[in-house]
Amino acid sequence: MAEVTLSIGGRPHRVACRDGEETRVRMLGDMLDTRWTGAAKVSGGSVERAMLFVALMLADDLDEAHRRPPEGAAVSEDALARIADRLESLAAALEHTSSMS
Repeated sequence: MAEVTLSIGGRPHRVACRDGEETRVRMLGDMLDTRWTGAAKVSGGSVERAMLFVALMLADDLDEAHRRPPEGAAVSEDALARIADRLESLAAALEHTSSMS
């Protein structure tokens, strides 16, 4: 079993993974770290809330990927409206949280 150290929010985290998966685990850690800065700003200093926001951002990305039309397909008006609604909801939630701190 291999082990990698991920840096998320400037903190090291040792993670075990299968041999040969080190590069992928580091890439996933980089995805978390990329989103950490914005999440930490709106979390009011709570590591737990920051990780919740990171998870929500990644879940939103995953949901969007599942709903994305195949390459070359036209995006319908309905799909664009759903995307806009989701983005507005996420922005409102982040604004609400930042106003609470």
